[in-house]
Amino acid sequence: MRVSLAAATSIDRDRTGLGYLIGGRLLLAGLSLGLAVAIDRMEGGSSHAGIWGVYWTVIAAFVATIVSASMVHRTADPARFATSQVGIDVTIVTALVYFSGGGESFFTFLYALVVLYGALFLDRGGVALSCALAGGGYGMVLFGVELGWLPSAPSDDSGRPLVVLFAYWGFYAGALLVLGMLANTLSAELRATGAALDRQTHDLRRLRDLHLLTVESIGSGLLTIDADGVVTSFNPEAERITGMAGEEAVGRALEDLIPGASEVVTASAAARVEERGAGRGRLPYQNVRGEGLFLGLAASGLNDEDGQQVGHVVIFQDVTGVVGMEQELRRSERLAAVGEMAARMAHEIRNPLASISGSVQVLQSGPGEVARDPEHARLMDIVVREVDRLNVLISDFLRYSRPAPIKPERVDLSAMITDLAEMARSQAGFGGAEVSLDLEKGLCVIADPSQLEAVVWNLWNNAIEAMADTTGPRRLAVRLAGSRDEAFPMQNPAQVPDPTGRNKDDGGSDLARCGGWSAVLEVEDSGPGLPPEAQEQIFEPFFTTKEDGTGLGLSTVQRLVEQHGGAISVRSRPGEGTCFRVVLAGAEAA
Repeated sequence: MRVSLAAATSIDRDRTGLGYLIGGRLLLAGLSLGLAVAIDRMEGGSSHAGIWGVYWTVIAAFVATIVSASMVHRTADPARFATSQVGIDVTIVTALVYFSGGGESFFTFLYALVVLYGALFLDRGGVALSCALAGGGYGMVLFGVELGWLPSAPSDDSGRPLVVLFAYWGFYAGALLVLGMLANTLSAELRATGAALDRQTHDLRRLRDLHLLTVESIGSGLLTIDADGVVTSFNPEAERITGMAGEEAVGRALEDLIPGASEVVTASAAARVEERGAGRGRLPYQNVRGEGLFLGLAASGLNDEDGQQVGHVVIFQDVTGVVGMEQELRRSERLAAVGEMAARMAHEIRNPLASISGSVQVLQSGPGEVARDPEHARLMDIVVREVDRLNVLISDFLRYSRPAPIKPERVDLSAMITDLAEMARSQAGFGGAEVSLDLEKGLCVIADPSQLEAVVWNLWNNAIEAMADTTGPRRLAVRLAGSRDEAFPMQNPAQVPDPTGRNKDDGGSDLARCGGWSAVLEVEDSGPGLPPEAQEQIFEPFFTTKEDGTGLGLSTVQRLVEQHGGAISVRSRPGEGTCFRVVLAGAEAA
C-alpha cells in the first residue's frame, strides 16, 4: 500500500515527538533518582526496603527508556506507541509513589508531569486514558495498602479514614483530568497554530523562490537602484549583457554602470507624475568586454510595503539586432525609392547614348575633314569608349535593379565551382594564384544555375583583383560544406523556387522539403583586406574600392543571393585578407 508524502511526513514528525517523550522519561528518571538520594540523605542514610524499591524502580525506568528508544524509529503506529509509553510511565510513577511513602510520597507530582507530556502527543481520548491510568495507579496505592490489597511499605503512614482517602483521591484524580484536558486543548491550539505557521512559511518560501527564479530566469537585464541611484540588485541576464559580475555592480552608481540610463530614470519619474506609465529609452553602450551594443531601457518606480517610492526598477535588453534591422530596412526603403527612379532614368539615358555612339561612328567612317584629322579621330575614339563604358554601367545597374526571374533547377554546387575554377585558371588575369578547393562532393541546392554562377564568378574575380597588387603569396581558398547548424531565416520566402511547378497546396517546393540543411560557401583571399568602414558599405550600390569599378558587382551578388532565400556576409581585417560567406537554405547532401 502506498503512503502519501504528507502521511510519511506526519509519521516522521510523530516519531520525533516520541523521541521527546522518551527524553522526558529519561529526565523524570534522573529527577527521581536525585530525589531518592536526597530523601535517603535526609533520613540519615538508613537502609530500608522502601528506598531500595525506589532505586530498583529508577533502574527499571532507565532500562525501559533504552528499550523504547531502540524501538521508536521502527514503530508503524506512533499514537499506539505513545499510549503504551504513557502506560509504562504511569506504572513507574506508581511504583515510586508506593515505595516512597504511598499517599505522602514526594513523587505524586510525577503523575501530573506524565499527564502533561502525554497531552502533547495524544488526542482527547488518549489524554482521558492517561488521566484514568494515573488516577487508577494513585488510587491503587492509597486504597490497596489501606484495604490490605498491597503489603504496607516500610515508610507508609496509613490509618486515615476511607472517606478522607476517597475525597483526597477524587480531588487529585479530578485535578489530573482537568490538567490533562486543559493541556491537551492548549497543545491542540499550539499544533494548529504551528501548522498554520508552517503553511505560511512554506508559502512565503515558495513565493520567495518563485520571485528569485523569475528574476534570474527573465530574458532581460534587471537591476534596482535606491533613491540615490546606487545599484542594489543585479540579475544574471544583466551580468551577461554588461559583462560585469553582480558583486561588482551592486554598490555602484547607475550612471557609472550604464552611461545615460539616469536620463531614462528621470523620464520615468516625470512619466509617473503625469501618469504616463514607465519611462523608456534607447542608447548606445559598450560593455566591459568591449562589445558595442544598443540597449533598450525601461524604468519604473520601486515602492515599499507602505507604497512609498524607495528607488527604481530598470529593465534593459540588448536590441543591437533590432537596431541593425531598422537601419537595414531604412536603407532598403531608401535604395528602393532611389533605384526605381534611377532605373527609369537609365532607360531614358540609353537612347541618347545609342544616338551619340551611332553619330560618332558615322563621323569616323565618313570621308570628311573631321574623319581625316588625327586629333578629331582621337577625340571621337574617347567619346565612343566612354559611351560604351556608360552603357555597361547602365546595363549593370538595370541588372541590379531589375533582376531576371529565377529559373530553378537542381544545381550541384561542387561540380559548378570546380568547372568555374578550371575556366578561371585559363584566363590571362588569373596571375598564377595558389587556389585551394575544399568542396563537399554532391552538395546540391535548388537555384537558377546562371545566377548562381554569376554569384560565384563575381566573388572569385573580386578575390583575384584584390590580390593583384599583393607582394606576398597570393592564395585563394574556396570552401563548400553542408550544415544543419546554420540556422538562417529565409529573406524572401515568396521567391523560393519550386522546380516541380507545383504550388504550396500541392505539396510545396523541394526547397521546403529539404529540411534544416544549408549550403555554406566561403571565398577567402590573402589580399590587403578591408577597413571596418568599407565592410559596412561593401554591399551598397555604387560603393567601390577600385579605381575603375562600378560599385554594382557585390550589390548584385547580394541581391541574387537574397532572391534565392540566402544571405551573404563579409569578414575582413586590414592586412589579413577578406572572406565572403554565402549561406543558401534548402541544401541536399549526397
